Amino acid sequence: MAEQNYDASSIQVLEGLEAVRKRPGMYIGSTSSRGLHHLVWEIVDNSIDEALAGYCDEITVEIEEDNSIKVIDNGRGIPVDIHEKTGRSTVETILTVLHAGGKFGGGGYKVSGGLHGVGASVVNALSTRLEVIVNKDGVKYFEAFERGVPIGDLEVVGDADHSGTTVQFWPDPEIFTETQVYDYDILRNRIRELAFLNKGLQINIVDRRFGKREEFHYEGGIKEYIAYLNKNKESIHEEIIYVEGERDDIMVEVAMQYNSGYTTNLYSFTNNIHTHEGGTHEEGFRRALTRVINNYALKNNFIKSTEDNLTGDDVREGLTCIISIKHPDPQFEGQTKTKLGNSEVRAIVDKIFAEKFEEFLLENPESAGQIIEKGLMAARARVAAKRARELTRRKNVLEISSLPGKLADCSSKDASISEIYIVEGDSAGGSAKQGRDSKFQAILPIRGKILNVEKARLDRIFANTEIRSMITAFGTGIGEDFTIEKLRYNKIVIMTDADVDGAHIRTLLLTFFYRHIPQLVEQGHIYIAQPPLYKIQVGKSAQYVYSDEELDAALAELGPNVKPGIQRYKGLGEMNPEQLWETTMDPETRTFLQVKLEDAMEADQVFDMLMGENVEPRRDFIQENAIYVKNLDI
Repeated sequence: MAEQNYDASSIQVLEGLEAVRKRPGMYIGSTSSRGLHHLVWEIVDNSIDEALAGYCDEITVEIEEDNSIKVIDNGRGIPVDIHEKTGRSTVETILTVLHAGGKFGGGGYKVSGGLHGVGASVVNALSTRLEVIVNKDGVKYFEAFERGVPIGDLEVVGDADHSGTTVQFWPDPEIFTETQVYDYDILRNRIRELAFLNKGLQINIVDRRFGKREEFHYEGGIKEYIAYLNKNKESIHEEIIYVEGERDDIMVEVAMQYNSGYTTNLYSFTNNIHTHEGGTHEEGFRRALTRVINNYALKNNFIKSTEDNLTGDDVREGLTCIISIKHPDPQFEGQTKTKLGNSEVRAIVDKIFAEKFEEFLLENPESAGQIIEKGLMAARARVAAKRARELTRRKNVLEISSLPGKLADCSSKDASISEIYIVEGDSAGGSAKQGRDSKFQAILPIRGKILNVEKARLDRIFANTEIRSMITAFGTGIGEDFTIEKLRYNKIVIMTDADVDGAHIRTLLLTFFYRHIPQLVEQGHIYIAQPPLYKIQVGKSAQYVYSDEELDAALAELGPNVKPGIQRYKGLGEMNPEQLWETTMDPETRTFLQVKLEDAMEADQVFDMLMGENVEPRRDFIQENAIYVKNLDI
């Protein structure tokens, strides 16, 4: 191999925004749909910073007919004077220089959103065109850019009767090769979240492609957010607990309410950024919540001594909570940079929340009693679940093989290539066992419909044979015992019949995964197999199709003169092993859907609506969506 010189000429210096176009993933995470939508938030964050500073009360996000995005605010307008360091207008500097803005100690903003601080310049670099209009001091200014390069100077184009900034951009198809189409629901959900997190701010979304418009404005802020998240749940105390305070320029808001369910839904934010991995603000809240509840329980004779103290899990059962802090200098850490690391925040959140929460319990003894009783019931269930867990472990030690008897395991011990199929019933299990590649494919048949975990505590979950079999087969454990390193299969595949019962079993399984092993969903280990619905036979050739639409298209392609044989598969057990392998299990030809978690709050509401105790939301959902059902298999 020829030796290459490694000297100064080997080092490439990327000027201006070239680096962004060369490595866009470093700046916006990815160039997939997620990165495309991230562009919107970089611009919206600038408008929200104006709102946090007290200068803006309305923001509008428009999806134009050509799929460009326009963000309009009524803030002060970006400064238009010449910047001393660049010799260009401040507008142009902000849009063409990385890390230029009023968020780096220059006194422009006390608190700022946005995770990377790269903002508008990155959006400019990754757009074929960007236009900015600034209305300021009675004057209207305009400048346009192409792929980050100014076309001309900032110019005066008229008079202005209001202040504010409008930015319109067209994402570059050379960068966003997967898609340049914006998803209304993704934008709407985040805009609604931002409106909840910034009380009093109105944020509108307009979709000119389909003539849609929605306005979000919440004077109650995160209190209204809790009401929204709990709308399908049965709350155990009517009043939403709300705490607000400020210390050392750090603003803290907490809103919470208990419901009759068993799941904890705790969401934390720092400067409007969803801190998925938690951090010091969550730690301070958890510590205070457990301490205050135990102190109250002891003083009011709900428990006899500190030996009977409730654990953190006990006091958080059935809790829906939002923690939102605004910090002038947040430090993020963790795998995805969404874990708050500022150590001072822990004590500040603890103190502010504990004082106000103690007041609430003292002033509302009936609600306090209901909250304590909820925790005591959770504690009793925890003790029972611990016994069930220990019993399961003891059984595993005593048995020759700790794996479930009905599991047909694969021969490979390499988890990275192994996969397990969860199938319903012995019939499908038999076909799958015969049709699989036993080197890397394991089969676990389950009998009937598993327990609906949305309505059950851990003690009942551990008592369920089918769920215990899955937990043992996967190897990770659940809850406090969960260890991802012990996962025995890289792919966990739900393979159920293409009928109503199969769909119900799939939903029950997904509810179990989401509620009790969410890490497997978050890390992309859960899949849904797509078995064919029909087999079209013409002479000796067979074609498999996976939906009614595909069937219609295939028949149209054959023409009116061909009369094929059509077999409708009601269940996997109707397929012989070769057919099952060819259509559903062969890595070369099969179709899998990977289960992804885009929005934890939205997922929580869907599972609660479909699987929870409250019937009314489920009935409303069925009535609203009945028009979309063409064929109902009953």
